[in-house]
Amino acid sequence: MYWLVVLMSFAIFSLVASGLYLEFQPAQAVRVRTWLRPVLSTQLLSFFGALIGLLVLGVGDAMAEAGAVANQAVEISTGMGLAILGVGIPTGLSTIGAGIAVGPIGAASLAAVMERPEALGRSLIFLGLAEGIAIYGLVMSILLLNRI
Repeated sequence: MYWLVVLMSFAIFSLVASGLYLEFQPAQAVRVRTWLRPVLSTQLLSFFGALIGLLVLGVGDAMAEAGAVANQAVEISTGMGLAILGVGIPTGLSTIGAGIAVGPIGAASLAAVMERPEALGRSLIFLGLAEGIAIYGLVMSILLLNRI
């Protein structure tokens, strides 16, 4: 199982190293592109193959020792698990909503500021109101978490 973790780590580090190489040597990018595409696609394929292998063969066997897990095991009932999931739902949905709201508002405010620079303060207020949706969801999750 450790060979899957090593394979995934190698794929990630080699992708990062090739990205850094191309970032600091942009003149080499045209020459490197011809042989880099198959290498990067092979690394991505090996990474996702190893990830699926970890999921199929069991993450618990690869990442945890049996003695450490047995000593720290805590029983959680089905109701408690559902309650914890219910606490996370407001944060997740409000973050998605804030992302949907901030996209068009940010684009429109950028266009408005380019035309009239004095509209910057007003556009920042609208962006803050849209981003506040995520904060409200986080507050609701914290309040619900205190109830459990």
